[in-house]
Amino acid sequence: MLIWVFRAIFVVVLLAVLFANVSSPKISGAEDQINFWAVFYCALGMTVFVLLLDIFTPKKKISALAGVFFGLLVGMLISVALAPAVDMITESYGIELIDEAVRAIKWILGICICFLVISIVIRTKDDVRFVVPYVEFAKQTKGARPLVLDTSAIIDGRVADLCESKLFDAPVVVPRFVLSELQLIADSADKLKRTRGRRGLDILNEMQSNSVIDVEIDDTVIPEVEEVKGVDQKLMMFTKSRDGRLATTDYNLTKVAQVREVDVVNINDLASLLKTVALPGETMEVKIIKAGEEAEQGIGYLADGTMVVVEGARDKIGRELAISITSSLQTSAGKMIFGKFEKFVARKDSSK
Repeated sequence: MLIWVFRAIFVVVLLAVLFANVSSPKISGAEDQINFWAVFYCALGMTVFVLLLDIFTPKKKISALAGVFFGLLVGMLISVALAPAVDMITESYGIELIDEAVRAIKWILGICICFLVISIVIRTKDDVRFVVPYVEFAKQTKGARPLVLDTSAIIDGRVADLCESKLFDAPVVVPRFVLSELQLIADSADKLKRTRGRRGLDILNEMQSNSVIDVEIDDTVIPEVEEVKGVDQKLMMFTKSRDGRLATTDYNLTKVAQVREVDVVNINDLASLLKTVALPGETMEVKIIKAGEEAEQGIGYLADGTMVVVEGARDKIGRELAISITSSLQTSAGKMIFGKFEKFVARKDSSK
């Protein structure tokens, strides 16, 4: 949005300078119209050239006003250096122009150069280091590194609670392609997917309205990100370009990100680390919900969703059991506890 405002200001200023010069009696009132048409065609040609060059080159987000002032300074210096070139061209080709026409062409040349330099600085400030006192456009992250969310982390919802608790004291970034994927899921013909997508949009909306969480919807078009296909690949490239950390609940994406040397935070891993440690030999109570895959196994779940596999409990579905823990397994996909049946849990009489 800001770059288009800047382009509009450029066009207005250029038209004002052009009108002020061509309306001069020495140019418009001269018998020989070569001065008028020289100024007009020079302004038109340079304007079209710099606008096309600016619009059709890769775009980046404006994030530092200092880039505008630095580009303006460099543009003015280049304009002063190229101003004699106008006199050289008119003398070399024998073009007889009055001083007012030459001055107008120099003004237009200076405006176009300043605009082009500012545009280049804005687009490349993160890729080029300018060794200038007090003005350094180096790609670096100030403060906490941003947390880039994928679709699964948004739909999961736990990341919102973690950010609100200030466990992640960092800005939360949602790329535009993740938001587009979330919208596609919300518009899906499948009822389950549609529900998940709408839940994700609601959670994202709540995060934006929460004053504690700093959420940014990043619409930046990054060439290296746009070149790859697939949301997962785009996420990893985007996270690298923002020097951030990728937050997800996707087990496979976590492993691929680790291989690609992208910092990743798996919400399931974090939740597993915060769970109570189940040590072998301890006892716990669990209700058997269904039969297990192996013979004599029963399956139950704790309040936090942890699966409990109980040996000798296949025929005790629906019963509360006291079990002895034999082992536990913790992975990125979740946590499992293995135990064996000890005794039934006595039920309290609710009538008393």
